Amino acid sequence: MEPETVLLAQSAGVTLVTLMTTDAWNRTREGFAQLWRRAQPQRAEAVVAELEATREDALAAAELDDTETLGELHLEWQGRLRRLLAARPDAAVDLRRLLDELEPGGSTGPSGNTINQCPCPCSTVPRSTPFFPVRAVRPP
Repeated sequence: MEPETVLLAQSAGVTLVTLMTTDAWNRTREGFAQLWRRAQPQRAEAVVAELEATREDALAAAELDDTETLGELHLEWQGRLRRLLAARPDAAVDLRRLLDELEPGGSTGPSGNTINQCPCPCSTVPRSTPFFPVRAVRPP
């Protein structure tokens, strides 16, 4: 797998789990559900259920300031996204577009920085887009 694709999966995993604990969750969930519906329709409903279960874990971890669990969740989704991209390399275009839609300020963010890192234990993962602070929210 090309390094660029690996970095895309890493960035997407961090972004996904980070947005699970924000007001942008519904838009994020729908975007990732659509990604799977296009790339692997037979797995889409299972992935949506996994997204919801992961969100519950992410909210609990955020409330407890449990960065270790958040880091594990980032890694879990990075792996799932990497496997999706390995099976369907054409999904990378849709994933990049989705990340651009979800990231505030687009791919370089308001500061213009292009590399940043997540504040959790997965912080060794380079980010192609700036990390932005999250505000934990409770599910409705």
